[in-house]
Amino acid sequence: MSSLAKGQQAVRITDLGVTFATDGGDVRAVDGVSLSVSAGEVLAIVGESGSGKSVTAKTILGLLPETATISGAVVIGSQDVTQLSGAELRRIRGTGVAMVFQEPSTALNPVYTVGWQIAEGLRAHGKYTRGQARAKAIDIMERVGIPDAATRVDYYPHQFSGGQKQRIVIAMALVLDPELIVADEPTTALDVTVQAEILDLLRRCRDEFNAAIVLITHNMGVVADLADRVAVMLDGKVVEEADATSLFAAPKHEYTKRLLDAVPHIGTGAASTQERASAQAERPGEKLVVAENLVIEYPGRLGRAGFRAVNGVSFSIAEREVLGLVGESGSGKTTIGRAIAGLTRVTGGSLQVLGYEMLGMREREFRPLRSDIGFVFQDPATSFNPLLTIADCVAEPLIIHGRVGDSREARGTVDELLEAVQLPKSFGDRFPHELSGGQRQRASLARSLALQPKLLIADEPTSALDVSVQAKVLDLFAELQKDFGFAALFISHDLAVVDLLADRIGVLFKGELVEEGTGAEVLGAPKHPYTQRLLASLPVPNPAEQAERRNELMRIRRAAS
Repeated sequence: MSSLAKGQQAVRITDLGVTFATDGGDVRAVDGVSLSVSAGEVLAIVGESGSGKSVTAKTILGLLPETATISGAVVIGSQDVTQLSGAELRRIRGTGVAMVFQEPSTALNPVYTVGWQIAEGLRAHGKYTRGQARAKAIDIMERVGIPDAATRVDYYPHQFSGGQKQRIVIAMALVLDPELIVADEPTTALDVTVQAEILDLLRRCRDEFNAAIVLITHNMGVVADLADRVAVMLDGKVVEEADATSLFAAPKHEYTKRLLDAVPHIGTGAASTQERASAQAERPGEKLVVAENLVIEYPGRLGRAGFRAVNGVSFSIAEREVLGLVGESGSGKTTIGRAIAGLTRVTGGSLQVLGYEMLGMREREFRPLRSDIGFVFQDPATSFNPLLTIADCVAEPLIIHGRVGDSREARGTVDELLEAVQLPKSFGDRFPHELSGGQRQRASLARSLALQPKLLIADEPTSALDVSVQAKVLDLFAELQKDFGFAALFISHDLAVVDLLADRIGVLFKGELVEEGTGAEVLGAPKHPYTQRLLASLPVPNPAEQAERRNELMRIRRAAS
């Protein structure tokens, strides 16, 4: 429990400026930011990548590199963090302020048990016996909702799901009862149902622990669900600050209006979906993918039974059609995408891709069809070779399939592809790290279209993008699909994104297809309890509506239990 009284100031930022020294000259990342957060309050700092929100957050903990020059003040209690030494900073980290990092898999050490890592903070800030530290670790794990904490305190990070790992990172932040928690994109990579649970937990941190929370996010639905006040940052400056209800109801700054307009909403795709469905009915195309009672099973090891990832799934994808697959992590949607691309073996039923049966597939026979299948990966930063230029990366499929001899011969085609995805052809000479996330995803789209495929598999292509960049990439995807005429399997956990693009939507739950139909059918009138729970878990950028949806989700959970 925070030692501050409710409403008492936990941190005050005054005229903060941060400049980074680079080879290309000084870069002003934060420019004159003034903010404050009180105990029992959630302040959301929102903005696109490069707006300065994460730099502002890291300044609160004194986590900036030596290349940073800081002006202004960040006061926690009576201490200005910007003036503290390393030893003094270590004393207030964990007790005065704690951080919940964006990616728990990288924040947790894989070689230590989670109990040891939670107790590490206790050992650093006080004298605890091994038994006392263990007991406190178990207690905090129970309080953040980890089941069977007394046993699982001895588990390693890889033995927990993504949502449970995020709970453990929050437990590490809470174990010393800090007055302030800085949560940097704590729900970005999580499924909507797990995201809803983490938001409930952060709400409890505010209400039960009386913690002040600085929430860094680009998800406006998360802001509407959790934040009391919102600060909008652009180019290092706070351009608007207001309570959450006022900001969503009547945003004043043009940039805030653009951010809110870019958020996809359930139902916005219904009209276009119906138009495309009727056009599809008038012009029935060839079925490019047909799955009948598809089964995909991963073999067990050391005498253990195998794991059935996909169980009796049937669907089809016709020419020029977009099928959206939604579901939580582990539902089997990526496994199906990989099976269609010939990257995962089919173990039962039937899966026909471009007229070829994938059950018992022989690589030699399937190889000629690979040029007709494009793949857009979730994270283009890791799917591009960092040693190759963008032009070389985009040209790679053309060279591999013998369409051209080398990247120099392919440059004309590459330039056309880059312009098709609205990137200047000069970007071909840049390396992947020199492009922003949205630009890399556009380049990834260009590479997937290099061979003019009949079928495109897009696996979570917009999950890590800012909301405005996501909107541009989705518009581009729809435009390219219309111009190039490819069919697509669009895999996502964001129902609003799928509704925007897909002709039909399939909902996967534990390897089974529990519901399928148009957006209006599946999202407008969901029949299966799991689809209803998915919809209720999706936060919307409207605080009043989101409060109603939260109540509906609680009702669904109670009914299920």
